[in-house]
Amino acid sequence: MAIERDDDLLKKIAILEEEVGQLRRAVVSHAVIDQAIGVVISHGRLLPDQGWNVLRTVSQNTNTKLRLIAEQIVQWPHSGRLPEDIQRALKAALARA
Repeated sequence: MAIERDDDLLKKIAILEEEVGQLRRAVVSHAVIDQAIGVVISHGRLLPDQGWNVLRTVSQNTNTKLRLIAEQIVQWPHSGRLPEDIQRALKAALARA
């Protein structure tokens, strides 16, 4: 009986540790996406909702995860570089916004 309870407890701990890890990754991703929206709205002189739509459009048009697009856009002002496909998609999305 005690061994079964220990096993159940260990399984619950493992599940909770995985959930905590997922939540931590989600918080970091959300922060990066918010920062990227800030870059986009500043660059394109847009409202926040428009910045979100531009970011989402770039992600869809490049078939790249939103988080990865956000990371590239956040680094762009510092590095001065943006991958060509993202640059083209961003320019097109900003023109439509």
